[in-house]
Amino acid sequence: MNEEQLRTLFEQVRAGAVDIDAALTRMRHMPFEDLGFAKIDHHRALRHGMPEVVFAKGKTPDQVAAIAERLIERSQNVLITRADTCAAELIRARTPEAEFFPLSGAIRVWRDRRMQGRGKIAVVCAGTSDIPVAQEAQVTVEVMGNEVEAIFDIGVAGIHRLMSNLDRLREARVIVVCAGMEGALPSAIGGLVSCPVIAVPTSVGYGASFNGLAALLGMLNSCASNVTVVNIDNGFGAGYVASLINR
Repeated sequence: MNEEQLRTLFEQVRAGAVDIDAALTRMRHMPFEDLGFAKIDHHRALRHGMPEVVFAKGKTPDQVAAIAERLIERSQNVLITRADTCAAELIRARTPEAEFFPLSGAIRVWRDRRMQGRGKIAVVCAGTSDIPVAQEAQVTVEVMGNEVEAIFDIGVAGIHRLMSNLDRLREARVIVVCAGMEGALPSAIGGLVSCPVIAVPTSVGYGASFNGLAALLGMLNSCASNVTVVNIDNGFGAGYVASLINR
């Protein structure tokens, strides 16, 4: 339940359209619902403007589906990250409108599609191998009510690809940049635009990339002052923060 839904409920009580007992029933699970294996934070949307996001990795498909079912009952939009096909099939059997993105493992229920952002968010990746992380960021940004410009495969090995998309990048209010290998793309973009750039190191690369550590260290040492960095492969975190900046 977010602030708008809570306000609507209070107005219905005041108008007599909903009685007090019915309102209490609808609010019974605030601030959280205890399932034993999980305590679902139904209060999250009221505090953050976005319901609790489910990190599916490490949970069984049945656990993921049970948590998702409770969130979907009480939220317009629900996001699950790092899910597998089994979890997706269980959720889609109960909620056919749920979308599954196999590349990133994201599952989304997107009922409220109103735009909440003040501008456009660009989600960029250096290579095709980085798309799964970029897709996680894109799905997050979209479900949080933002217009997205997705620009893929414009890494520094072919810098002309970046330059040919410069106008699109400069239209964005925030840019999420996903890159593996040496992680140079966020710095290159940061030097060309005036908006915040959120760098996402990916675990793409050969041996000495150390599963994204080389990209992470490179991005942390960026000389572009508008670049900040999230954890390796954390497309969700980058998309979430980009959405908050864009409000």
